[in-house]
Amino acid sequence: GFTMELAYVCEWDKRSKSTHCPSIPLVCSWSCRNLVAFTTDLKNNNEDKDISHMIHIIDTEHPWDVYCISSGHTEVISCLEWDQSGSRLLSADGDGQIKCWSMSEHLVNSWENILLSSVDGDPIVALTWLHNGVKLALHVEMVTLRERQSGSTNFGEKFSRVKFSPSLTLFGGKPMEGWLAVTVSGLVTVSLLKPGGALLTASESLCRLRGRVALADIAFTGGGNIVVAASDGSSSSPVQFYKVVVSVVNEKCRIDTELLPSLFLRCTTDPLRRDKYPAVTHLKFLTRENSEQVLLCASNQNGSIVECWSLRKEGLPVNNIFQHRSPVVGEKQPTILKWRILTTTSDLERVSAVALPKLPISISNTDLKVASDTKFCPGLAALDMPAAQRRASKDRRGLEDQDRSDPACVGPVFVVADPSWQGRGLALAFNDGSIQILHRLSLHTMGVFYGSSTASNAQRPGEESAIKRQRTGSPTVHFKALQFSWTSLALVGIDNHGKVTLAVCICFQLYMLRVSPSMGQVLEMNTTLRHLLFLLEYCMVTGYDWWDVLLHVQPTMVHNLVEKLHEEYMRQNLALQQVLATRILAVKASLCKLSTATAARACDFYAKLLLIAISSTLKSLLRPHVLNTPDKSPGDRLTEICAKNTDTEIDKVMINLKTEEFVLDGPPLQSLQQLIQWVGDFVLYLLANLPNQV
Repeated sequence: GFTMELAYVCEWDKRSKSTHCPSIPLVCSWSCRNLVAFTTDLKNNNEDKDISHMIHIIDTEHPWDVYCISSGHTEVISCLEWDQSGSRLLSADGDGQIKCWSMSEHLVNSWENILLSSVDGDPIVALTWLHNGVKLALHVEMVTLRERQSGSTNFGEKFSRVKFSPSLTLFGGKPMEGWLAVTVSGLVTVSLLKPGGALLTASESLCRLRGRVALADIAFTGGGNIVVAASDGSSSSPVQFYKVVVSVVNEKCRIDTELLPSLFLRCTTDPLRRDKYPAVTHLKFLTRENSEQVLLCASNQNGSIVECWSLRKEGLPVNNIFQHRSPVVGEKQPTILKWRILTTTSDLERVSAVALPKLPISISNTDLKVASDTKFCPGLAALDMPAAQRRASKDRRGLEDQDRSDPACVGPVFVVADPSWQGRGLALAFNDGSIQILHRLSLHTMGVFYGSSTASNAQRPGEESAIKRQRTGSPTVHFKALQFSWTSLALVGIDNHGKVTLAVCICFQLYMLRVSPSMGQVLEMNTTLRHLLFLLEYCMVTGYDWWDVLLHVQPTMVHNLVEKLHEEYMRQNLALQQVLATRILAVKASLCKLSTATAARACDFYAKLLLIAISSTLKSLLRPHVLNTPDKSPGDRLTEICAKNTDTEIDKVMINLKTEEFVLDGPPLQSLQQLIQWVGDFVLYLLANLPNQV
């Protein structure tokens, strides 16, 4: 029932201390394909002015295979952002350059810069892809539907499509691709990707009176609008909000902005804390599709305070002169939008990074009640750490495992907090090397993880708080970047302090932690299976990678999980089954690999996937002889006839077919000769092994 434990730690890219730039902040982004991109900055040839700004991309399943991109950015990379498909990456820097990177021939270890936009000399502080209008809501109450009523459950009830308008649409309603960025001078810039591949760009001020923007974040509304939150970095200044509307008029991009209600941090109105936290260090909307809740963090050199705010519609008070007037039928009281603080934390250690969950769980009262009853809430877990941890340390090329027996490898201690919860959680990383999971709305601490560098200084029950204890003089390793996976079942943290070895080298480290969906509570096996099954179904429907779900699957669960997944799949309609046919095979194969008892079945599933791919390739080569397309393609008719015909001779089967549709030209047939021979050999091998399967 652990809520969080270390999956692995990777160290690579050893450089001498003189070529390392520890003061430059890292940025990190996690895609729905479970690819993690992050940045480092390295000096070249010991020259202070010559710095390489690198982008590193890893597959979380094979973290030792890291692909490094020399980005070509002239300034520090300030933003990284994956698109909704997880195949393209945006990078922006302190000189206003924005680059779009794409996989070359769909290879994770091959990337190329395909597009470029620029706002010369204006650093980018926030960046996002335009919304494509696709939004799913997960209904937690559907997890236990079969226990409450008889009958089947379909995926459409568990994962409903929410009405959400794209940021910009083409003719016919197709969403237009592009990105939006906010600069430090208060400029919003939009780049639109036209169908022909050309880039259409435009820039506009957020408001008439431009000011410095030190921090910004971007969210979307259901009506297709964009909301930008901006702060100048001072806690005594207001946090401004702007509505941004993007449109295309006469083949030109147009940007309209509107000022929305602003807010002042609560800590600045408290006489005891008015000057205690002078800087705003973190500003984030709680969810990408909800512009009505925002998280703010104000800090000084040694500590931080976090506040959660919500935008609410309130009645506008009317002057006494008009209160006695008889109301008109149907007249409503005037309302106004106001930011109201939901909660605030007590004094914390200085926050170094913030991570928010991406899983779109519905937080209606019904969902929250059922989630509480079933103990299901991914991304909400309290946080603890087992005494024994697995530490997989790889060098950059992944040629061999490295076994380091230094004091920094001592397992972290852990503290288990009260597991009561409602709503989604968020993760905060601190300068003392610890991570806390906070309640999404109340911000009370639900769990604390102390890294190896703070193991000796971690708080034990009965001790005074870590803030009050005397700090050591040596700097501690802490996370500068923190990201949740798309199912909120894993958390990645990256630090660039590392440890100083005998050769005075710096090791960049990546920490991968798995987060339990059950808040660390000990659950029955059936309940755990139901939680994991729900998330595997979510990955199947969305097409997201499910590696982070597999982190929580024990070998004893594999057989039951595969069977239950197949049962749920067979309950869906035939059209959906056809769409998900290959995905469920891939999920089953990856599950069966986790147990030695089912490893042979994994080979069968992978072989079936390969045969399906070969079958699709061969069918695609067949074309109807007549141009007017029949109801079924030649390949489909061949499949149907083979299913109905019991004859074992091919000549009798071919009598019912138009042979001209199955005649290929010489070159294509010659190129497929080896593949056809392999398929024949493989089928004979399967037939020869049938007696052994009985």
